Amino acid sequence: MAKNDLPPLASPLLAPGDLRRAFGLLTRLPLPSPPGPDSRNLADSAWAWPLVGALLGAAAGLLALTASALSLPAPITAALCLALTAGLTGALHEDGLADTFDGLWGGPDRARRLEIMKDSRIGTYGVLALGLSLLLRWSALTQLIQSGWILPPLIATGALSRAIMVLLMAKMPNARSSGLAASAGRPRAETALLALILALVIGLFATGSALLPAIFWAALTMPALAAAAMSRIGGQTGDILGASQQVTEIATLATFATLAASS
Repeated sequence: MAKNDLPPLASPLLAPGDLRRAFGLLTRLPLPSPPGPDSRNLADSAWAWPLVGALLGAAAGLLALTASALSLPAPITAALCLALTAGLTGALHEDGLADTFDGLWGGPDRARRLEIMKDSRIGTYGVLALGLSLLLRWSALTQLIQSGWILPPLIATGALSRAIMVLLMAKMPNARSSGLAASAGRPRAETALLALILALVIGLFATGSALLPAIFWAALTMPALAAAAMSRIGGQTGDILGASQQVTEIATLATFATLAASS
């Protein structure tokens, strides 16, 4: 075999700049570009997505603690937390949730469903999904704020909901050859495993054994979304990944809120 015919070396599991790449993809924070050419696949940095989620959760949690210290009512504080995370992420995951429900249930065939999901306009299914998501998360956040247990659950939720995205991205084929998910590539198995381990470590450190029922309910919801995506469009897209984050966040926050209410 000639020298030029040798297969390229696999990219390292961890690389400098991965956290910056993760923040650049999942948030709208103005981060500087890395020096020199950057040929590393975005999916290679997906192991860091739970870290981004944990920091976003921490930001919302700190806002909640500050607002509570200023005696702001819990419902208003919960709304401010949702506004903060939506602003930091550019409502990336909310947009994915709306497009997913519009596409999966609004088109008669695979081609039309993918076309709807790519359309920037929002339809009835998307409005309903987005409204229910905001209502459920707001209700759970209000309960957590009233209980005084807010920062640990938000950190754990942020980490776990981003790890689920990595798992679906690694396990499911791309439904289309273009788009954000396709251009990012697919994470390797070890990348997805590291993301999951990070999320579990962060979640257990933050919430202890309370993370276990949250994982249980999140694990029940994900197969349903994955199965719907596979049967209706043949795989995942960036919108499906965004929807998975939202569904996991709802399940996790609802679990933590239930535990807080019963304690």
